[in-house]
Order: sequence, then C-alpha cells, then structure tokens
Amino acid sequence: MRNSPNERTFFWTQANALLRKNLTYQKRNVKTNVRLILFPFVLCLLMLLLQKLIEKQILDKPENKCGCICTKTQGDKCLEKECGIQYSDLSQVGTCPIPHPPEWPPLMQVPVPQYRAVKSIFLPFLDLPDESCRKNGSCPISMFFTGNNMSFGEIMYENMLPSTLTINISDITGSMALNVLGSATKTGYSNFFEPSFFSDLPIYLLQSQCRQNSTFSVSVQLASISMQKEVKCAQVLHLWRNSSWEVNDELYKGYYKSNTGRQINEISAGYDFLNSNGNKFNVSIWYNATYKNSTGSRPIGLARIPRSINMVSNAYIQFLLGPGNEMLFEFVKEMPKLETPNKFDLASLLGPLFFTWVILQLFPVALISLVYEKQQKLRTMMKMHGLGDGPYWLISYGYFLALSVVYMLCFVMFGSVIGLKFFTMNDYTIQLVFYFIYINLQISWAFLLSSIFSNVKTATVTAYIGLFGSGLLAGFLFQIFVQDTSFPRGWIMVMELYPGFALYRGLYEFAQSSFTGDTSGTHGMRWGDLSDSTNGMEEVLIIMFVEWVLALFVAYYIDQLFSSASRKSALFFLKTFQKKPCPSFRKPSIQSQGHKDFVQMEKPDVSQEREKVEQLILEPTVNHAIVCDDLKKVYPGRDGNPEKIAVSGLSLALPQGECVGMLGPNGAGKTSFIHMMIGLTKPTSGTAFVHGLDIRTHMDGIYTSMGVCPQHDLLWETLTGREHLLFYGRLKNLKGSALTQAVEESLRSVNLFHGGVADKQAGKYSGGMKRRLSVAISLIGDPRVVYMDEPSTGLDPASRNLLWNVIKHAKQDRAIILTTHSMEEAEVLCDRLGIFVGGSLQCIGNPNELKARYGGTYVFTMTASLDHEKDVENLVLQLSPNAKKIYHISGTQKFELPKDEVRISNVFQAVNDAKRNFTVSAWGLADTTLEDVFIKVARSAQEFETLS
Repeated sequence: MRNSPNERTFFWTQANALLRKNLTYQKRNVKTNVRLILFPFVLCLLMLLLQKLIEKQILDKPENKCGCICTKTQGDKCLEKECGIQYSDLSQVGTCPIPHPPEWPPLMQVPVPQYRAVKSIFLPFLDLPDESCRKNGSCPISMFFTGNNMSFGEIMYENMLPSTLTINISDITGSMALNVLGSATKTGYSNFFEPSFFSDLPIYLLQSQCRQNSTFSVSVQLASISMQKEVKCAQVLHLWRNSSWEVNDELYKGYYKSNTGRQINEISAGYDFLNSNGNKFNVSIWYNATYKNSTGSRPIGLARIPRSINMVSNAYIQFLLGPGNEMLFEFVKEMPKLETPNKFDLASLLGPLFFTWVILQLFPVALISLVYEKQQKLRTMMKMHGLGDGPYWLISYGYFLALSVVYMLCFVMFGSVIGLKFFTMNDYTIQLVFYFIYINLQISWAFLLSSIFSNVKTATVTAYIGLFGSGLLAGFLFQIFVQDTSFPRGWIMVMELYPGFALYRGLYEFAQSSFTGDTSGTHGMRWGDLSDSTNGMEEVLIIMFVEWVLALFVAYYIDQLFSSASRKSALFFLKTFQKKPCPSFRKPSIQSQGHKDFVQMEKPDVSQEREKVEQLILEPTVNHAIVCDDLKKVYPGRDGNPEKIAVSGLSLALPQGECVGMLGPNGAGKTSFIHMMIGLTKPTSGTAFVHGLDIRTHMDGIYTSMGVCPQHDLLWETLTGREHLLFYGRLKNLKGSALTQAVEESLRSVNLFHGGVADKQAGKYSGGMKRRLSVAISLIGDPRVVYMDEPSTGLDPASRNLLWNVIKHAKQDRAIILTTHSMEEAEVLCDRLGIFVGGSLQCIGNPNELKARYGGTYVFTMTASLDHEKDVENLVLQLSPNAKKIYHISGTQKFELPKDEVRISNVFQAVNDAKRNFTVSAWGLADTTLEDVFIKVARSAQEFETLS
C-alpha cells in the first residue's frame, strides 16, 4: 500500500502534467481565445460610439439644453433664443439651474373618486357611503379617527378643516395655502414642479360639507406662464373606530388589486389620538404610501404628508387656544440647484441584456471542452494512465476559472478605460465579488451539465440556444417581474435560481445604480446600498454562492457515480470513513464452487491454469504480475432477452516478462475481459490482482503502473505526438532529461521522430501514425502491465514489422496482454495464446504446443480429373486408413492425415507412383497452421454450445 507522502507526490505530479497539457492546448487555441476576448471589447466600443453619436446628435443640441427655446428663426436657423425653465416641459428640470425654486401650496394626498372607500363585501361598514356614488364621482373622502377619548377626537376633527373658503383674487397661490387642498396625482421625482398643476385632474378643496356650485376655476401664474386650474370641493367623511387594530383591519381589507391593477376602497388618512388630552398631545398618522412617481424612488410622505401633520397640529392649537390660532403653512419648495448637463448612459440602458450575453459566452467554452473529452474518451484514457480524480478536478476547474478570471478582468477593464458609467460608477469590489461568484457558478454548472451530454454538437447547439434565450427571456420577461412592485418577491427569488436570471438581475442592479447616480450627480452602487430592500444584489449574491457550492458538490458526486462504465454505489462517499484494507492476494467472496461441472469439462491446459491460479492465491508470489481468479462478467437481460455471459469463470496467471495473446471470434468476450482489467467495468464475480492490487478496490493504485493501447485511438486533435508523450510521461512521474530521453526513444521506436512528424498535430496524422502513437503512449514511463487491443490494426507491412519489434523488446520486463485477429502477429509476439469462445477460455499454451495439441495432422491436397477422384481417395487411404476428407470441389480434394500414421517420404513416393497411372494437376502437403487450430477450437466449442 502506498503511504501518504507518495500519494501527495503522485497527486502533484499528475496535477502538474495535466496543467502543462492544458496550457499547451490553450496555446494551440490562441486565435479562438483572442476572438473570444475581442467580443466584449468590440461590444463596449460599439456602445461608446453609439453613446457619442446620441450625445452629439441629440443631447448637445442647443434647443435640448437647459430649457432653451428659439424665439426668432430664419429658415432652419435660430437667430434668437431664450433660456430658462419652460414650464410646459417638465424634462427641463433635470438640466436647468434653479436658483429660486417655485413655491407650491401644500397639498394632501387623496384618492381619485372611483377608488374612494365605499361599502362592499370586503368592507360591510354602515357608515361608509354606498357604491352608487362612484357613478357620478360624488364619493366623499374618508378619514379614520380613533383614540382613548372619542369626544376629544370629535373636537379635533371639527378643528382640522376650515369652515369657510378663503380666496384672495390678487394672490391666488398664496390664498390657496390658507385652505386645505388635496390632489390625486402622483408625486414627482422632485418638488421643482408640483404635478397637480400640470395634470388633467382637478385640485380638491377639502370641506366638511360641500355647497352647491362648489367647483370653480382659478388662474395660477407660474413664472412667465399663466394657467387655468379647476378647483373642486370634496367632502371629507370622518369615521370613528374603537381601536387602532380596527383601523388597520379596515385599511388592509380595502387594500387589494382590481383587474386594472389599482387599489380600490382607499382612504385618505387615519389619525390615532392615543392618550391625547388638554395636557398631552400624542398622535399617530396613517397615510397611503402607494402614490409614488414612476421611478418608485420617492414616496408621497416626502411631499404631501406635511399638510396632514399641519392639519392635526392646528386642530390641537385651536383646542387649547381657541379659533383663529394656527400655524400658517404657506408653501413647500425644493432646495436651489445648479445647471446639470443632459445625460444619457446607453450602457446602463442596454448593459443588462448585452453584458449577459458577454458573460454567458464563457459557458459554452467550458461545457464543450468537457463534453469533447467525454466524447473522445480522453478522460477515460487519462484515468487509465494514472490520472486521479483529485488532480483532474483541481486542474480542470482551476483551468476554466483562470480563463474566466482573465476574460472578466479584460471585460471590466475595457469598459472602464473607455469610460462606460456602468463600470466606473459602481464600486469595483462589488463588481469583482459578483463576477467571481458567478463565473464559479457557471463553471460548476458546466461540469454538472457535461454529465448529460455525450455529443459535442448537441452540447454546442444547446449551450448557445441557452445563451441567447437566457438574455432574451431575462430582458423581455424577467425584468418586467422585477420592476413590478406588486409581483411577489418570493417568485423573483425562485426565478433567480436559474443562473441566467441571477446574472441578469445583478447586471440590472448595476445598471440602475449607475443610471440613477449619473442622473442625480451622486455615486453608483456601494456596499451600504445592499441593505436597501429595493436592491436585489444581496439576495442574488447569496443565491449564487449557495447554488455554486451545491452545483459543485452534485457535479462531483455524479462524476464519481458515473465517471466510468463501472457504476459506484450511491453511498460511495461513506467508504472514505472506513478503514482501507491492505491490498494482497485473497480469495474473492464468490467461490468457484458453482463452476465444478464446468471445470470437469475444461481442457487439461485450462484446468491446469486454474489450479495454478488457486495455488497462487494461497501462496502469493511477486513473480506474477497478473492473476485472474474465476473472473466472470454477466450482462443483465433487456427487452425480454436472456442475460448475456460475456466472460465465464476465467482463471489466468501472467508472470512478469510474458506476453499473452487473446484470440477469439467477435463477441467472444475478449473486450469485456480487457474492460474489467482496466477498470471500465466491474466483474460480476471473481476478481483479478495486478501486482497484488485487487481490481475491485484498488484500481487507482493499478493505474499508476499500467499502460493501455485502446482499440480506437484516443488522442487530442490539436496536440502533437511529442506533446502527447510528454503529458503521459509526466503522468508516470518522468521529469527533466529522463522525460526528454524517454519521449525521443518512444518516437524513434515507432518511427515518428524524423521528418517533423513528432511536432505535427495528431489530427493531421494518418490512421497508421495514430496507431503507432497509441502504442508509444501505452509504453511510455515503463509501465509494469500493458494492455494492447489490436495494436497493429491499419498498419502497412513495414510499420507492422517495426511495431512488432517494439513490442517484443518491451515485453522483456513487463507483462503484456494483447488481443488480435492476426494469427501471424499472435505467433510472432505472444509467449502464450488463449482462445476465447462464448466467454470461456477453451485452450491456453504457446503457439507450438497449441498446434501440436489441437492440430496433430497434415493437410494433403491433390487436384486430378473427375474420372480419377476415386483413385485419389484410394491413394490417401493407403497412406492413412484414418484420413478424413475436409474439402472437395471440381476434382480438388483436401484430406487431414494423422501425423502418427504418415511419413513424409511415403507421401512423396505415393504421389510419384500415382502420376504414372493418372494425371495429377497439383498436389501439396502442409503442416497445421495456427489459423487451423483457431478454426478447429472455435468450431468445436460452438458445436458443444449448440448441443448443450
């Protein structure tokens, strides 16, 4: 068993090898990376150009600056202009200097007539007006009163509203302040203009009782503009409630949404006098805070609550001092302001959508790379050559993270250098934290989704559909929900669980903060702003961080569960806490007892091999590299088909320095056997030991000393042959000059060194060159055990002969298991041969032994005329009475002659004698070939299976 220091050494050795390979791979894709980084640069530059175009063509025009209007023109040319606030255009407030803000009469917020409180199924109170008043717009304005002393409350109400109307024609605006006026319009962003005087809704005069003809028009002079404004009396209905909780209950019962999206059954205000009396004034005020401007940035309390406070304060003063005593509330006005230029930040307007696409560009890069390794089985190939899961995850994750960090830094720097307010207005630390968490979440999702896809094209199409679809759905659907204050926040958080929407929400908050800060001349988002209930950045950061951790955990769990064809238990992680047994030869839990009848029918050589294995299990020795003990693989039946026995009770002992060849027809079980030995599938029963390590429990240790040449070449298309060997050499802990020497020797041995072939990308190799590179990879680093699956497939005779020499040299100090369909290759390379048929080993031995054991005959062939076929048969029977005819067509006959009955000299003499009696066109005598042995063994095994 390896100790901890070695494990740590192997870990960092593997991590270093994979990191170097990834850097080399990245260097090959430098053009793709440049194009990827240029995408945000071009987009930011395009936004800057559009920004400058808008500023030049629209914002910088004189008529759009500070309320300037042209008073004298000549054709299209303006000769004279007048600058200053033009009261017909509210947009000028944002740019003009206002040293003397206008004074506005204080107003109280009241509901519009069609939404004033009436009796309904929700509010069945008898003192509320009937719903019929809404038809002619005559519903009174309701105010709630409560407190400990009802009589005190009645006095206060009577003092709150003036009993007479006071209008001074010479000072309309000033005299309006002496009355209680109300408005149903929404408040503006600022108080430089009172929206009530610029809307179609009337101004309401609040009275206890309206008289006839109580609607009149007044002329209001504002700077240089005179306007007519309708003033309409509105009756105020005072309603006493016994406690504050009754008021609350009634307020919120009436606060619900109609089909039009507005509240109905609204009240104007509520007053709780609590324990107020002649010695104490203590009051709480309810007000409707839903009347905000379109940006939602200023509640009505900042503009129209002061009148409610003034009303109740004057009522208490009159309660104490009598009528005629009051605090005069003359006007409200804003603070003076300087001139500010017209501002329009295009990046803040379009940034959330376009920057979502910019950042999501990284997702297909990671996903496609991971699926490519999965499709090409490169991850499996690296694992079989010793790359552990820990180094793979550390380097792969770190590799994508480093790419993403560089990409995002370029993105932020590009935007900042060219001066986009989206970047420069917001705190950079918030931006970096947001982007860092998101790119980690994106990488985790790429690892998680890579387990779903097995084809690069499918993954690519899906990733880019998700990329553009996420941006469009977020920009044209999700943003509507975010801006709608009535939409439940809980559902917003649920939608933000989708990473694309979470990314968009964060970018949207950055855009809103930069736009507002630029317009108001303040700053963008700061850390303190995250505590604002209207700012969704805090919840987005929390959601993304938690989802990042969960997605990474689930991705790793699924990878461990399904990373190879051998599925682990769903609770495999619990084994970490168990004490690991020391690897050694030990009898597997499933004994070979169930194979007694089968053993009795085995050939002597196979039975002898089984006995040898059982002896090695009891008395292990270091001389044997591979020991397979009763290895069995059964695939379960599907779709009503019976189960398939791929390997049936294989026992095999392979010493160091020996090459064993596996022969057999297609479907015989050779590949299933190899897959079990290299860890792609787990045995159904039995086990195998590789240098004392059990393939069921210690494959990670076996991988460090194993080489594999798979049936199909598993190579990176953009890496050269030299770079492949450098990577796999480093995995085997080769360093420095030893690594360089091993790579050069490997390249020379497979004839890939000269002519610049070693530094040519593997994607440009021919099939034979790829095959030779795969063999070189399997032998790099001197692995102690090597598996080669048809290594010479597709090679020309010269290359095949060269490869045979390499394998013959390599087998001197390592154990090799080789599968092939070439009998010549098997005879040249293999010390022993095993023939597989129907999942079982039919025979095993060196080629000469097999030919002697299963092919102890000569094959005699003679061609004569049809008239003399009988003479040929008589000739053969004279040579060997037990001769067997195996072929006959058009005068050509082929016979098997037992070697113990025939002497070669007698055959030659008999043929010479026959030529005197009839014409012999051709004849031949041949010894049994390995191919004949293979055919004979396979045919007899298949006949036995058919009979059984």
